[in-house]
Amino acid sequence: MAYFDSASSVPLHPVARQALLAALDEGWADPARLHREGRRARMLLDAARETAAEAAGCRPDELVFTSSGTRAVYDGIAGALAGRRRAGRHLLVSAVEHSCVLQSAAAHAADGGSVEEIGVDRTGRVDAGRYAGALRPGTALACLQSANHEVGTEQPVAEVAEACRAAGVPLLVDAAQSLPWGPVAGGWSLLTASAHKWGGPPGVGLLAVRKGVRFAPRGPVDERESGRAPGFPNIPAVLAAAASLRAVRQDAEGEAARLRALVDRIRARVPALVPDVEVVGDPVRRLPHLVTFSCLYVDGEALLHGLDRRGFSVSSGSSCTASTLVPSHVLRAMGVLSEGNVRVSLPAGTAAEDVERFLAVLPETVAEVRGRLGAPLPGDAAAGSPGMPAPERAAPAAAAPERGTAADGTAAEEPALTVDALGRRCPIPVIELAKVIGEVPDGGVVAVRADDEAARLDIPAWCAMRDQEYVGERPAERGSVYLVRRRA
Repeated sequence: MAYFDSASSVPLHPVARQALLAALDEGWADPARLHREGRRARMLLDAARETAAEAAGCRPDELVFTSSGTRAVYDGIAGALAGRRRAGRHLLVSAVEHSCVLQSAAAHAADGGSVEEIGVDRTGRVDAGRYAGALRPGTALACLQSANHEVGTEQPVAEVAEACRAAGVPLLVDAAQSLPWGPVAGGWSLLTASAHKWGGPPGVGLLAVRKGVRFAPRGPVDERESGRAPGFPNIPAVLAAAASLRAVRQDAEGEAARLRALVDRIRARVPALVPDVEVVGDPVRRLPHLVTFSCLYVDGEALLHGLDRRGFSVSSGSSCTASTLVPSHVLRAMGVLSEGNVRVSLPAGTAAEDVERFLAVLPETVAEVRGRLGAPLPGDAAAGSPGMPAPERAAPAAAAPERGTAADGTAAEEPALTVDALGRRCPIPVIELAKVIGEVPDGGVVAVRADDEAARLDIPAWCAMRDQEYVGERPAERGSVYLVRRRA
C-alpha cells in the first residue's frame, strides 16, 4: 500500500516513538509536585514546551498543550471572544476554515454573537483587502487558516495580520497543515496546531496566545497550563510531539522541495491522463505535499475504494466531514465540483516510483467508476451521447413547464428538455444532463430536477467546466429545478 493521506494523519515518527518510550519511564509523575519525580516530570514538560514554542515562533510561556488540535481551536476562539466581550461580539472567519472553526462560529452565533464569512476565489484563497475591509468596530476576533486542509492553498496571513493589528483585532491562525513545514509568518495573536499532522502521537494539540491578547478561559480552570488546559498533562505524548516537530523541521526544506516536484508531476499529468478533470487550488502558493483534483461524472467514494483496491490510500470529500453526505464546504465556497474529488497528500519519504504507479492506475480506476455510473464517453459530454438511454422528458400533461429566472431578472424560456433526477445522488444528475445537452439546439435550455444538495454546486461547476451557460435555479415542490442553456 502507498499511503497518500498525510494531510489527515501520519504514522508515528521514529523520533516520537523513541521519546515516547523514554518518557513513559521518566515522565509519569505529577509535574506540579515538588518531590524528585515531580521535578523530573516538570523538566521534561518545560523542555517540550520550549521546543514547541521555538517551532511555533512564540515564547514558551505563551504556549500550552491541549488534548487535540480541535480542542485548541475551541478553547482559543472561546477564550479570545470572552476576553474581548467588551470590545464587541463580531467574529470574522473565512469560508474555507476547518469545520472546528466554523462549529465554534456557529456556537457563537447561537449565543447571540454575529459571524461574518469572507469568501474565497476559485483557488480557495482569501483576498487580503476584502478581509481587511470586513474588520470594523466591534470585531472581537478574526480567524484565518495558514493553509487549507483540502486543497493546500496558502492564505495571506501576514497581510491580514497587519490589517488586524492596525484595527486592534486579534487574529487566530489554524496552522495544523503548515506548521510541520515552517513557522507562520506575520503578527498573529493566537495559533493552533495538532501533533498527529507531523508524526506526533494523537491527542496532543498546541495553543499559543501572545502576551497582551485579552483571553478569558471558558469552563472550569485550574493552575495547570496557565489555566488554559486544565488537567494532568500527558507528558510522554507531549514530549514525543515536541521531539517529532523538531525532527521534521530539520528536514523540512529539502523534503518540501522534493515533494513539491512530485506534486507538480501529479498536477501536470492527471489532466493529460484522465479526461474531464480539474486540478483545484492555487498552483503556486500552496503546501508542498498536497494536491486535489475533481473528476466529472465520478462518485468520490467509489473512486476512493477503487484506488484503495489498487494499493493507494487517498481521501475524498471534505477533509473534516468525509464520513457525511454533506458536500464539502471548502469546494462549495470555491465554486468547483463537490463530487469526484481526490486529495493526494504525500508523506515525507514518498518515492517517485509510488507516484508513477499512482498515475498509471488512476485512468483505469476513473474509467471503471464512470462505466458503472453510465457516464458519457470522453468527448461526448457537450454533444450528446448516441446509444445511451435518454432520461425522462417532462410531459406537458403531467407537469407545468419549468421556468426559471435569468441573470437579468427576466423569465427564462420554456426548456426544450427536462431531466428527472429526483431521488438520485450526484454525480447522476450531472451525468444525465451531459447525456442530453447535445440533443437541444444551440441556445436551447435543459431543466434538471434534483433533490441532492450536491447538485446545487455541481451543475453550475459542470457548466463552467464544459463552457455551457448556467441560467439559474428555482425551487420546486420537491428539490429544485436547475436550468442550463446550451452553447455550441
